[in-house]
Amino acid sequence: MNTINEAAPVSISAAERRKRITRAALIGVVALTFNIVIFLLPIDYGAFGNYAYLGVFLITAIANATVIIPVPYIPIVARVAAQSDSLLLVILAGALGSALGESVAFFVGRSGRGAVADTRFYRWVQRQLRHPWRAFIVLFLLAAPPNPLFDVAGLTAGALGLPYGLFLVAVFLGRIIRIGLIALAGIHLG
Repeated sequence: MNTINEAAPVSISAAERRKRITRAALIGVVALTFNIVIFLLPIDYGAFGNYAYLGVFLITAIANATVIIPVPYIPIVARVAAQSDSLLLVILAGALGSALGESVAFFVGRSGRGAVADTRFYRWVQRQLRHPWRAFIVLFLLAAPPNPLFDVAGLTAGALGLPYGLFLVAVFLGRIIRIGLIALAGIHLG
């Protein structure tokens, strides 16, 4: 006999809501401060030569493969871009590493072990990803900006059985925009 246990909707008090918002804001401020400190560290990435591109690839792959350990890849990519001879290589290495890192969420979803809360956003993503062209566009648009909700899309894409090639190309193209903007910011700030 199959039974589904559904929890009754829980309403949270105004005090609990303020506490959650304050906690999220505090985490955001700490993360922003940490990223600024990393950006301002006097590291000469140019001394790494061509290994700096490999470093960008690895740091973006690791940062996007995990959500538990925050990896400050944005300031590192920005600094490498500011000190690099080839902006294009920084962008391509970062975008490829980022897209491959996001593949972890895709394959977790494919394995059926991804736990995603049944939210309105999740249901919307699920509806969009059922159509190949819409799936490509939604994945591309969610991959381009720095967006913590992308993990939901990656898990859902895997769970729905989207072709991996479609996922990888959409995310890679979106990440070219993201990494490109980060690199340009690094050049202007560095």
